[in-house]
Amino acid sequence: MAKGRSTGLIIVYTGNGKGKTSAALGSVIRASGYGWKIFILQFVKGSWHYGEIDGIKVFEPDVVMEQMGKGFYKIMDDNLPEEDHKKAAKHGLERAREKMQSGDYKLVILDEINYAIDLGLLPLDDVVELLKQKPGKLNVILTGRNARKEIIDLADLVTEMKEIKHPFQKGLKARKGIDF
Repeated sequence: MAKGRSTGLIIVYTGNGKGKTSAALGSVIRASGYGWKIFILQFVKGSWHYGEIDGIKVFEPDVVMEQMGKGFYKIMDDNLPEEDHKKAAKHGLERAREKMQSGDYKLVILDEINYAIDLGLLPLDDVVELLKQKPGKLNVILTGRNARKEIIDLADLVTEMKEIKHPFQKGLKARKGIDF
C-alpha cells in the first residue's frame, strides 16, 4: 500500500481484453454483501443502453450509478464534436471528486476513466491529483484500456485483461447480456 495511505485501496483493471467493467461490478456485488455504499461513474459509456444500467438498480439505494459520457468517442455512432466529449468528461471528473470527498461511499468506481485519459478527454494530471486526494478509507476502482504508468504507480492492485480470443474475430456482433 502506498506510503501514508490508510486502508482504502486504489485498484486498476486495464488491458485490451474484455472484463474490466465486469470485474469492477463483481466488486459491487461483493461489497454490497457487506452493506457498503457504492458510487459508479461511467466516463465514456452513455449513448447506448447497457444491461448494467438496469441490473444495478437491484442494489439501489446503496449503489448509485451515473453515466457522464456522451458515448463512444470517434467510433461507431459518434457524431458529436470533441468539445462535447471533453466537457462531459470534465463534468464527470468534478462529480467523481464530489462523491469521493463526500464521505458517503466506501467504494467509488470510475468506469472507463483510463480510456478517457488515453483518448485525451481528461488530463492525466487531473486524475492523478484526484487519486492523491482520495480519503484514506475510500476504495477506488479505475477501469479502461491503456492505464498510464502514473496511475499504475499510485495503485495498490493492477490487473491487465489480455485478449486471447474474441467472437468478433469470427464476425459475431456484441450481444445483450454478455457484451452490453
